[in-house]
Amino acid sequence: MPDSPELPDSPDSPRLDAIVKAYDVRGLVPDELDEDTARALGAAFADVIAATAHKPAVVIAHDMRATSPGLVTAFADGVTWRGVDVIRIGLASTDGLYFASGSLDLPGAMFTASHNPAQYNGIKMCHAGARPVGRDTGLADVKTLAAAYLAEGIPAAEPAGTVTERDLLADYARHLRTLVPLDGVRPMKVVIDAGNGMAGLTAGAVLGTEAGLDDLGLDLVPMYFELDGTFPNHEANPLEPKNLIDLQATVVAEQADIGLAFDGDADRCFVVDERGVSVSPSAITALVGLRELEKEKAAGRTATIIHNLITSRAVPELVEGSGGRAVRTRVGHSFIKAEMAAEDAVFGGEHSAHYYFRDFWFADTGMLAAMHVLQALGEADVPLSALAEIYTPYSASGEINSRVADVDAARERVLQAFSDDIDAGVVTVEEFDGLTFTHWDQTPRWWFNLRSSNTEPLLRLNVEAQDSDIMIKIRDGVLALVREGEEATHD
Repeated sequence: MPDSPELPDSPDSPRLDAIVKAYDVRGLVPDELDEDTARALGAAFADVIAATAHKPAVVIAHDMRATSPGLVTAFADGVTWRGVDVIRIGLASTDGLYFASGSLDLPGAMFTASHNPAQYNGIKMCHAGARPVGRDTGLADVKTLAAAYLAEGIPAAEPAGTVTERDLLADYARHLRTLVPLDGVRPMKVVIDAGNGMAGLTAGAVLGTEAGLDDLGLDLVPMYFELDGTFPNHEANPLEPKNLIDLQATVVAEQADIGLAFDGDADRCFVVDERGVSVSPSAITALVGLRELEKEKAAGRTATIIHNLITSRAVPELVEGSGGRAVRTRVGHSFIKAEMAAEDAVFGGEHSAHYYFRDFWFADTGMLAAMHVLQALGEADVPLSALAEIYTPYSASGEINSRVADVDAARERVLQAFSDDIDAGVVTVEEFDGLTFTHWDQTPRWWFNLRSSNTEPLLRLNVEAQDSDIMIKIRDGVLALVREGEEATHD
């Protein structure tokens, strides 16, 4: 492999500026992301990321989008032109790619646009061991070098790298089963909505017998398992309540014990109870976090659990009440992954249903979180609704987006409205990933966070309170301030 070239001055590249985000690559195909761009990014990834690995090879996977195979081939061409070998593992979930990166100890690239519409595609990159690649951990340098390669061409290395193919699906499924054994739990009926995304491949492999593993005795009811990147049934984004409607109805109709919904690349998992009611990701964070905490305590260690600032206050309260250590971080997978590694945390959870595990190279895997819930439910003598209630003592609004013409003015209106209480010390304000207003140490207990979108004129509001009446009062009052004088819309 040739020495990594010195990074040139960054050429002007509006195309790369549009698609290289803080933590991944994402854009419309082919208008923004095409095969020439993928090839240049592959070459740059080989030089910047693979050059720092002790084994000069890259593992590549892709989702079910029609544009993914062509982009993967182009990216692999760029990698091999720079003298680096490629291992292609074909169709995979994003956590399947993380498994490959971690188990093979190789840098990786996952071609997916996750929950975005069909006309999009993208790349999630990682260092060896599934460590994240973001703007500050190599992605900015990849972008700079790719811009130069687009402008000047990619120099060919001698000898060129090779491409081999491997099927790791059964290994991935087997590994997850070693982390959370499900054999021996009581029989359960499980409805799984794959949304025509990659869980249509992975759910049957991990929870069923599709990868040749033993039958776990689960009665699986598949929904939309056909891999189809046009998403003909609904968007593969379970964060939007409308995309859970089919699953909720089927759980009730089938008299199932639980429903699971995955996003397009199957790295996030949402849970529905036997009544068809969504279980909040905060409750799942608490449930799984306490299970991992107990394993650490049994081994004589104090467990650290990471949560972002939007998760319920119940999470740190339950963790610390059980003898663990709770550490808060900003919203965003790169922040929580970095904090996971820095703290050697056993588990981390986000309000967006990303769940991170130390035993999974500190990476996120929705499937492993689902298996924890299944094992907990299988060991319990109560339905999921009763189990989830233990971890849901407060009332939350969920994330509410408001599109406003002047974000700063809207924030200032909220600050002014609470200024007297802030001056009196009744309400505290913290500038950490937006503004967090807290009235949690007094009655009535409530807090809310107001944060700006990085890419749109949006304000995102999350409210939690001791009961639904207080939550609604705070939610509606803050929304009125945010939208005052605005032609505002909301989700």
